[in-house]
Amino acid sequence: MNPILLERDDGVVRLTLNRPERLNAMSVDLMLALRAALDEIAADKANRCLLLTGAGRGFCAGADLSGGGIEPGESDLGDVIHNWFNPVVRQLHALPMPIVAAVNGIAAGGGASLALAADIALAARSAGFSQVFCRIALVPDVGSTYFLPRTVGPARALGMAMLGEVVSAEDAAAQGMIWRCVEDAELLSEATRLARRLAQGPTASLVATRRLLRQGADTALDDQLEAEAQAQSAAGRRADFAEGVSAFLAKRPAAFTGR
Repeated sequence: MNPILLERDDGVVRLTLNRPERLNAMSVDLMLALRAALDEIAADKANRCLLLTGAGRGFCAGADLSGGGIEPGESDLGDVIHNWFNPVVRQLHALPMPIVAAVNGIAAGGGASLALAADIALAARSAGFSQVFCRIALVPDVGSTYFLPRTVGPARALGMAMLGEVVSAEDAAAQGMIWRCVEDAELLSEATRLARRLAQGPTASLVATRRLLRQGADTALDDQLEAEAQAQSAAGRRADFAEGVSAFLAKRPAAFTGR
């Protein structure tokens, strides 16, 4: 079975983690396939938005500790992270298009990080988020210590990481971890609607907006003001800006191209 499924429609590429029998747990094979798929997606300019989800009843249960190439006492977990997990997080972080995550079940450990690496994350009401590392005497990885404090704040991040409790999708939305909690039956349709909306938007400017917001939390005000000015200078030279103004004045929908 192919561990990754790709479907393309109207500028949206849907990437499905496809190990449903293991709740899409992160094996070495899955991560290799995911790296290759993300390279392929980034290289195709027809792709304007990535929609990330999981097959079956789980989004991603974290690292596969049973037959996934990660064995206690036999694997240097630092090497596993360096070689297989971290490259995927970096690829998602640098992907030149908006990312929507549709969390359709449990998102645990590194699986939660994959969801939080998206620009906009939706979760089904039955979904849940958990940092399970403490249950097996490990520390959070795959970017968990980066994403969690930035979404829910240090107090809640510490609670999740040190207690390992499951946070419901409804609570995750209330805490600011994700964009929205939706009914299970509406998850994929709502995520697809958002992905198509982003794909039809000024994607180059959206990616620049993402970059500015990420760096703003760790940047002095004067430096951030300068970064905004430089980004706005680049945006003002794009064809999408001219199209946006023309559409606004003509009172018509804009036809953005991402250029």
